[in-house]
Amino acid sequence: MQLHYDPIATTCRPVMLFVHEHDLPIELVLTEIMAGETRTETFLAINPNGAVPVLVDGDFALTECSAILKYLADVAGSPTYPAEQRARARVNAVMDWFNTGVYRDLGVHYAYPKIFPEGFAALPSTLAEMAASGVAHASKHLTVLDRHMLGEAPYVCGADVSLADYLGAVYVGLGVAAGFDLAPWPNVAAWLARMGRRSAWDEANAAFAGFLASRRQLAAIG
Repeated sequence: MQLHYDPIATTCRPVMLFVHEHDLPIELVLTEIMAGETRTETFLAINPNGAVPVLVDGDFALTECSAILKYLADVAGSPTYPAEQRARARVNAVMDWFNTGVYRDLGVHYAYPKIFPEGFAALPSTLAEMAASGVAHASKHLTVLDRHMLGEAPYVCGADVSLADYLGAVYVGLGVAAGFDLAPWPNVAAWLARMGRRSAWDEANAAFAGFLASRRQLAAIG
């Protein structure tokens, strides 16, 4: 199997966390977004959307972070994607929840304009409105995550870590990296810290941390 990835990309880092933790025999193919490598004819033949990650297993190419995580978990027989029908359905639901709400509001609306201000060709007032909207909606999501999904549980689907934690922790961590304060949501903060202590967390997120540090030298973030 081959995994086309950019170690800085938010959608690649949950997959890298899983791959490193499970020591899967996958050939890692560095495909840098900023170098234009996702726009080449060769890459577009694999994924016409021009996005990473992409998993290639023989003549089968699979896109989308969530789908790749599930495929690899089945290949590895990982308990992070339980076989029992209702437990698996719950993991699916939480992954969809992170993808459709948290990532949009905390990532696209809040974090990305702060990290990549040059990529948002809008007036400062528009960016401020976008950030304010992201904070407002993300706050609602985080309240649900803190009080109802986590509560006293260590992980988002209960006592055991699941694929939903891999995905969600990277998304929430993106917001924190851009300056979002988790103080009002102590259960979320504790969960993110718990995920940050996993054996492969630093390895999976090292490139992004280095990139962010270099950006901070050029302009203040957060």
